[in-house]
Amino acid sequence: MLDFAFYTVWIRAVSMAKIIMYTTANCPFCVRAEALLKSKGVTEIDKVRVDLDPVRRQEMMDKTGRRTVPQIWIGETHVGGCDELHALDRAGRLAPLLATA
Repeated sequence: MLDFAFYTVWIRAVSMAKIIMYTTANCPFCVRAEALLKSKGVTEIDKVRVDLDPVRRQEMMDKTGRRTVPQIWIGETHVGGCDELHALDRAGRLAPLLATA
């Protein structure tokens, strides 16, 4: 017998877009952003610790034009920070973005 709940979770995990989050060790906004993503079924976030690597911080600033964390990428889309991520969710645009592969 096919377990539809397991199958649904598996399909969702396989089809989710890659998430990259530029972050630091003690960032409450990063924690909030990660919690929102996990509540949407995200199981993997590629975290880039910019406080440990100045080259990666410069990379983040070059890519985004911003100095603050988190800076979140979903697939090829730069979402921005925690506030922008929550705004996308409120507007109903986060789930479709996460579903893109």
